[in-house]
Amino acid sequence: MVEARVGVIGGTGMYQLEGLTDIEEVSLDTPFGKPSDSFVVGRLDGVRVAFLPRHGRGHRILPGELPSRANIYALKSLGVEHIIAICSAGSFKEEIKPGHLLVPDQLIDRTQGRVSTFFGNGVVAHIAFAEPFCPALRQVLSRSAIDAGATVHDRGTLVVMEGPAFSSRAESQLHVSWGADIIGMTALPEAKLAREAEICYAVLGCVTDYDSWQEHREAVTVQTVLQTLNQNVETAKKIIRLTVGQLSGKRDCECRTALQSAIVTAPEVIPASTKSKLELIIGKYMK
Repeated sequence: MVEARVGVIGGTGMYQLEGLTDIEEVSLDTPFGKPSDSFVVGRLDGVRVAFLPRHGRGHRILPGELPSRANIYALKSLGVEHIIAICSAGSFKEEIKPGHLLVPDQLIDRTQGRVSTFFGNGVVAHIAFAEPFCPALRQVLSRSAIDAGATVHDRGTLVVMEGPAFSSRAESQLHVSWGADIIGMTALPEAKLAREAEICYAVLGCVTDYDSWQEHREAVTVQTVLQTLNQNVETAKKIIRLTVGQLSGKRDCECRTALQSAIVTAPEVIPASTKSKLELIIGKYMK
């Protein structure tokens, strides 16, 4: 069985991860369907890493169509304990400029209708989500960004919108009034599912534009995003390499036991089919 310790989910513009050795391409199926694409699994400076292009190679999957449950479940099945998720983002603050990076510590969910849990069908669980990103992984990611020479903001609130259209000016100005820092389309439901799967999860937000809140600037377009993206992606790859090298120790964060007191359904009433489907996620708590 192929295994990996770290998962990297590549966002817009990042469809491969250079520097991997001993590479295997792994195609998986899960109880929640197929992931976005096959995984590229290999060693990065001695650490086993599984890379997944979030939107599929060729960028063919909309944010709202992403098979996030399958993606996270598949990473769990590979043995992944840490997920570094890359996303492009628009900025709501003048000082967070295109070309900068931001490692968010908070989320606002503005998505619509995305399935954001592995649970249901006879089993109920309520994870703690006050801190939606792993603090330990965030710290390593931020430090690595500094070491890579990037301009990085080590905290901030990420609004996750439904898309695929960009924000209206009124929506963008609303998010500014809330004190949010950046906006993207993909960190949810990934962050919630990773917590349910007891995997550490953090986002590296690559700022590409100022969204649509400034009336004196042209509103965000795909062209605006892509102009900045290539520079951001190359920097992100350096940061990933630096981060991976610091994730070899034993985890001591709360992510690893997120389900310990979250499952409220008595084991004896959970349907056998649901237990089987979620064995990878809840098995250790059903004994």
